[in-house]
Amino acid sequence: MSMINYASREINCKIVYYGPGLGGKTTNLEFIYGKVKPDTRGKLISLATETERTLFFDFLPVDLGTIRGFKTRFHLYTVPGQVYYNASRKLILKNVDGVVFVADSQLDRTEANLESMQNLYDNMAEYGYDLTKMPFVIQYNKRDLSNAAPLQQLQESLNPGWEIEDQARQILAPDPYHSNENLTEQIASGEWIGRAPYFEAVSVQGDGVFDTLKAVSKLVLKSLA
Repeated sequence: MSMINYASREINCKIVYYGPGLGGKTTNLEFIYGKVKPDTRGKLISLATETERTLFFDFLPVDLGTIRGFKTRFHLYTVPGQVYYNASRKLILKNVDGVVFVADSQLDRTEANLESMQNLYDNMAEYGYDLTKMPFVIQYNKRDLSNAAPLQQLQESLNPGWEIEDQARQILAPDPYHSNENLTEQIASGEWIGRAPYFEAVSVQGDGVFDTLKAVSKLVLKSLA
């Protein structure tokens, strides 16, 4: 989880972009890196495999304020999307503070999205992390393509909701990003369910990229407060 650097008065937080291969994780980070002020960011590190790259860089947002007098430095990572790189994916998730799942909206990538989402839950569970109780945001990328699945279909398959058994968390929570939708609500059967915030994106154009980053960053900061 987050690490405190007392010398620099910084809290270091780790955000990992997860998802199927070629879904847009790398494009997200490259766009963010290109827009962040050079004097607030570290070097963009790229570890290449035959088919994919794992990217990493850190930056210090100037507009998020401080937590107990400490500034917050975010370290952003992508993971390899291919299944046979699972050891690398699991290693990158270690000590994570927030997760962004980048789904490929194309209909023919439905199975790959589901497999990657299940893999994310499995890898998080091995560390003892409960994804439903930590900063977690879903991005539906490639919304501009003609074969993009309907948003409702993506929500039903990747973000259907998880049961909330803790009575203290059974509170209606409107979705701040979508009117007439809730992140936490009681369904007709009487159960309380929670969902992850979601965003539509076209990462090659930058659409939705910073909306996604800001949302997960705010959740991370809230978890630290």
